[in-house]
Amino acid sequence: MEDVYDLKNLPQKAAKTEKTNKKLVQRLKKRNYRELDAIIHQLHEEVFEEIDCLKCGNCCRSISPFIIEKDIRRISKHLRMKPSEFSESYLKLDDDGTYGFSKTPCSFLGVDNYCAIYEQRPRACAEYPLTDRPRVYQALDVSIKNAAVCPAVYEIFERLKALNY
Repeated sequence: MEDVYDLKNLPQKAAKTEKTNKKLVQRLKKRNYRELDAIIHQLHEEVFEEIDCLKCGNCCRSISPFIIEKDIRRISKHLRMKPSEFSESYLKLDDDGTYGFSKTPCSFLGVDNYCAIYEQRPRACAEYPLTDRPRVYQALDVSIKNAAVCPAVYEIFERLKALNY
C-alpha cells in the first residue's frame, strides 16, 4: 500500500478512480446485501488495522458532519451550555435545513488529531466513514465521495476492485 497519509494527492487519486468506482458500486448493489456487508466489513477491518485515524484526521479537517437535535442536546450538556448557545457558537444551518459545524477544521479537533468531545461526538462522526454499517449498499454512493477525503475508503475501493467484485 502506497503512502495512505498522502492527503494532498488523495482528491486527485479519487477523482481518477471515480468512474470505475461508480461502475463497481452499480455491480455491488446487485449482490445479496448480507454477502456485500460481509465482504466490505472484512475489508474495513483489514484496512483499519493498517490506517490510524489519529495519523490522518482529514475528515475532521475538511468536511462537516450532519448534526441532529439529539447531538446538539448531548454535546451542549457535556459543554455545560444551553443548546441555543452551542448552536450559535459552533453550528450553521445549511441550505437543505440541516446543521453542520460552522468551521473546518472542526473546532473540537486538537493538534494531535484527538477530538475534545470524542465520547459525545455527533452520531455522523461516530459512524464515519460508513464502511462498517449494516446494509452498507445504502451508503456506497456517498462512499465514492468519501474516497476523496478518507484514505481508508479509497483503499477499500481499491481492494474491492483487486478482488474483481
